[in-house]
Amino acid sequence: MEKRKVRSYVLRAGRMSEGQKNARQKLGDKYLLPFQLKSKLDFNTVFKNNNPTYLEIGFGMGDTAVEVAQSYPEHNYIGVEVHPPGVGRALKLSEDSGLSNIRVIEHDAVEVTQHMLPQKSLSGIHIFFPDPWPKKRHHKRRLINGEFVHQLTLLLMDAGYLHIATDWEEYAEEILATLRENHHLENTAADFCERPSYRPTTKFERRGLKLGHQVWDIIFRKC
Repeated sequence: MEKRKVRSYVLRAGRMSEGQKNARQKLGDKYLLPFQLKSKLDFNTVFKNNNPTYLEIGFGMGDTAVEVAQSYPEHNYIGVEVHPPGVGRALKLSEDSGLSNIRVIEHDAVEVTQHMLPQKSLSGIHIFFPDPWPKKRHHKRRLINGEFVHQLTLLLMDAGYLHIATDWEEYAEEILATLRENHHLENTAADFCERPSYRPTTKFERRGLKLGHQVWDIIFRKC
């Protein structure tokens, strides 16, 4: 019997608004890229340019991904998210902002990175606030592990970066240790770094900072 795959997410029955549903129906052909198991994306074909391409994994409701794409029109962005309400909202935000430099894949990020994205094709990868799965028995569900980080390094161009941010201190320490173990990556700081200007703060993050909570940014570069 095949061993059941442990996923880093649980698809919750989140209710989609009418606007999110309409966005998926009307804008899917424009922004959504269907999952492909046996062929890699050609970014020049997808975006009709050869600009640097960046990947955001788990963009939630889409605010950060869309804001970054809007701030850097000279870059291409691919966002990966599994939750339909977030996908619908990201499509609507992209259209409302008049963006042409963003595409969305609604699928498991592990499978997307394994099957859809060419090696040495990405200038940067963003993973902002991945689920920390705080209960010890759920730690095996955490997205950031040695195997996944290795796969991400294959996708990065030379000198491309991997940027992970979390507000869970124990997870931050684990991520830092995991990245340090990868010999193809080098830290851009002694350990954690200041939030770079390109990473917007979310409403949730700003509220937490006011309450004294902390966020840890980790940026490693492919060497």
